[in-house]
Amino acid sequence: QAQLVESGGGLVQAAGSLRLSCTASGLTFYQYTMAWFRQAPGKEREFVASHVHKDGSTYYADSVKGRFTISRDIAKNTVYLQMNNPKLEDAAVYYCNAISNYGDYWGQGTQVTVSS
Repeated sequence: QAQLVESGGGLVQAAGSLRLSCTASGLTFYQYTMAWFRQAPGKEREFVASHVHKDGSTYYADSVKGRFTISRDIAKNTVYLQMNNPKLEDAAVYYCNAISNYGDYWGQGTQVTVSS
């Protein structure tokens, strides 16, 4: 059974930094596009960033470009989201997603709170 476990959330000051981690198990990690989504209270879940292992392509929402970086460690079956210079509007529950022709899996989410 595939499982994604996020960690690293918490309280961060605006203009600080925070790194989220998502460790996958029960799936062949390199076969999956890994992504981060987020959902703030009262809002729909939205795309943040993704990483395609096949060619190393990365994609970002316009709202986080230049501030967030997604990366993947194949040896650790882990994908990261480095959050630099977070803004108050970045506060949300962040979810990890693994998707491919073999399946579509989600983590349980990790809360990120941004203080001014």
